[in-house]
Amino acid sequence: MAEIGKGVTAGKLGINIQKKFSRAQEKVMQKLGKADETRDMAFEELVANFNKQMTEGTKLQKDLKAYLVAVKTMHEASRRLQDCLADMYEPDWFGKEEIDSMAEETDVLWTDYHDKVTDDSVISMDTYLTQFNDIKARIAKRERKMTDFDSARHHFASVQKGKKKDEAKIAKFHRCRKQTALLEMAAPSWCQGLISAHQVAQTNLSRNQAEEELGRAQKVFEELNVELQDELPALWDSRVGLYVHTFQSMAGYQEMFHKEMGKLSQNLNDIMTKLEEQKEAKKVDKAAGNTEDSGKSEMEGANHSESADSPVSPPKEVVTNGSDGELPPGFIYKVKAVHDYAATDGDELELAAGDVVLVMAFDAPDEQDDGWLVGVKESHWLEHKDLSIKGVFPENFTQKV
Repeated sequence: MAEIGKGVTAGKLGINIQKKFSRAQEKVMQKLGKADETRDMAFEELVANFNKQMTEGTKLQKDLKAYLVAVKTMHEASRRLQDCLADMYEPDWFGKEEIDSMAEETDVLWTDYHDKVTDDSVISMDTYLTQFNDIKARIAKRERKMTDFDSARHHFASVQKGKKKDEAKIAKFHRCRKQTALLEMAAPSWCQGLISAHQVAQTNLSRNQAEEELGRAQKVFEELNVELQDELPALWDSRVGLYVHTFQSMAGYQEMFHKEMGKLSQNLNDIMTKLEEQKEAKKVDKAAGNTEDSGKSEMEGANHSESADSPVSPPKEVVTNGSDGELPPGFIYKVKAVHDYAATDGDELELAAGDVVLVMAFDAPDEQDDGWLVGVKESHWLEHKDLSIKGVFPENFTQKV
């Protein structure tokens, strides 16, 4: 049995080698212009579209996978950033629990987005491209079968031509009796009929074999040709639906992802704003506490000094200069600086925490910027009574007295 198997394999191998040789010989004859070639311009256009479609689909698949790699990289970067924020966020800061929860929600959003794009767009693209290999192999097979068909067609034509030549030779043989005299003398009459019949039979056998070979080759070629002419246009049209589905799905997933991520980003921004306000409030409270402590110390020192004086000593005169009761004319109210402020322009007022400023109206109200006041330090006014040393300063660095 093994020997028979080997024989069958060797036989098939020989047939395949003979086919390859015949196809190669046929292609050479066609390139040299010694044999015509079956051409179908409409089918060649279908093949060109197929090759273009396969190239574009392969590129889209590659770019989709590269996009997913980028999404995964951004996910990892976002996770590290959120973890870093959660780790360094102190427990007593505003929104500590929200920050921890936000890190988890952000991670879930990235994971969900990556999975949806993978399951929908990328897997659909992979399925779409799997059909191209089979059709590409069948197009190549059609090309080989077309060559076999051309070869069989040319062989049949050659046999037909040879038959006509043989028939012409036989007819000429019978007409030229003088030329056949020697043959008639050398062979009996019954032998002459056998020779003619044998020649005709051999010619008919070759012709029948060539005709059968041509019929088989034509049938195989036409079956493949008809199938591909139906499938290739349908495949070409299917690309539109694939592109629509792929990019509509991605657009929808991106919209949902960025919408939810936008909410988290807004929450983070609000938390950071309130954290800053918390910090500023603590600074104001601290500055106010220091001012109160300083005032108490001064009062205690004054009381101690008075108690140390002799009972018969006359009281010291207190000069108010119009600032302890009503404000001097031209001023609206007083404020006290709660933060130091370094002037950045010549018309600005330099402040130190604790400075008292007499606030006045702007000469031209339309020149007043939101959040800014104008005035002079109370100490300067009491000493110089000069309005030329007035300046502007930020209102949020002070509080009304």
